[in-house]
Amino acid sequence: MALYDHARMDATAGIGGAISTSVTRFFTRLSDWNAARITRRALSKLSDHELDDIGLARGDLDSFNRF
Repeated sequence: MALYDHARMDATAGIGGAISTSVTRFFTRLSDWNAARITRRALSKLSDHELDDIGLARGDLDSFNRF
């Protein structure tokens, strides 16, 4: 029969979980930023008429998905 110190195991899992969550959150934010950057670049290549067709103005691109 094995004896485990559950309090110590939970504390270690908590720290590892916090680090894992932070790393996951960082890479999610990085991915979101990159997707917004690509979208802004693609939209900036459209003409004013094309932007108007999709309901945007050139000035809207500055605030589009800023992180």
